[in-house]
Amino acid sequence: MPAAATDRARYNRATAHLDAPVAIVDLRAFDANARDLVRRARGKPVRVASKSVRCRALLERALAMDGFSGIMSFTLAESLWLARSGFPDVLLAYPSADRAGFAALTGDAGLAAAVTVMVDDPAQLNLIDAARSGDAEVRVCLEMDASLRLLGGRVRIGARRSPLWSPARLAELARTVVRRPGFRLVGLMAYEGHVAGVGDALAGQPVRSRAIRLMQAAARRDLAARRAAAVRAVRAVSDLEFVNGGGTGSVQHTAAEDAVTEVAAGSGLYQPRLFDDYTSFQGRPAALFAQPVVRRPGLGVVTVLGGGYPASGPAGTDRLPVPYLPAGLRYDTNEGPGEVQTPLLGPPVDDLLIGDKVWFRHAKAGEMCERFDELHLVDGDRVVATVPTYRGEGRTFL
Repeated sequence: MPAAATDRARYNRATAHLDAPVAIVDLRAFDANARDLVRRARGKPVRVASKSVRCRALLERALAMDGFSGIMSFTLAESLWLARSGFPDVLLAYPSADRAGFAALTGDAGLAAAVTVMVDDPAQLNLIDAARSGDAEVRVCLEMDASLRLLGGRVRIGARRSPLWSPARLAELARTVVRRPGFRLVGLMAYEGHVAGVGDALAGQPVRSRAIRLMQAAARRDLAARRAAAVRAVRAVSDLEFVNGGGTGSVQHTAAEDAVTEVAAGSGLYQPRLFDDYTSFQGRPAALFAQPVVRRPGLGVVTVLGGGYPASGPAGTDRLPVPYLPAGLRYDTNEGPGEVQTPLLGPPVDDLLIGDKVWFRHAKAGEMCERFDELHLVDGDRVVATVPTYRGEGRTFL
């Protein structure tokens, strides 16, 4: 039996007692993906990106494995919640304007010791000081802009994140932090999303894939040199506990840089659809959701309940979930995946019965968890645990 058919049979047996819609995580695939991230990190610790997991039990599972250390969070409220839940090392990946959160952070020395906040502008320090409720020292990480700039800056490739592109500007802000009472500079981060989050082996697009590989090679060379210079410049101002970089798609490249002390990854644990198109690694789909067949409108088509869960980012078909099992299903191009119904076409449909499950993969990783209160953890053909997502714990943080 082909692997896809075997997986479908396992998942159907494991969830036979559960009505769809239902979401699962295949623990064997999750653990295999985790081991591969550690292998690619070349001995440097992997910090788990919580945005891509959004489940405390699975964050704990990853962090219990050799090679993982610390969490990269996505909001200050989440950071505080994780710290209160017992996670001792939480790096907030984005600047925040959460005044209530900063009041809580500065009023509690224990929280302040566990959470590191992201800064790329002195105005953010002003906001934190204005929100202070106590004298707890705030741990600060500077974010460096990782974008590739060509033709004297007229061409820019990469996410619009930090304004701090040059080592000199990073050193200038480092001096501002060091001189300011109540703050301690502990880290530097750069996220190369144009390398880590863009596949370089797009199906049916060889010319574009080749262009992406050339761009990414140039971006890696530029960033490695600039990041090393930035780390030297900032370390001349203050010692650093860590230098963070990377993402699932660039773990092995970023880890090879001497200046980097740790890498970040999260999506690679679930292996969503957008991470299939890489030449450098291949993960196993671990996070899936199922929708039930509710209609058979005619020969060659079935309809499942809902399933229209688009991912964030630029609108396009690559942001849609994909029907995964049984293999060979496709959307009706006139309807696509809908909020309340999704017609499906393809050879397998005439074998599907009312009530059968169709398994989907989300385009992104943690965003699937915003649709479900719980994840059923599958080992082989059994559900061995059911755990809440952030949403199931009443914590969306969005």
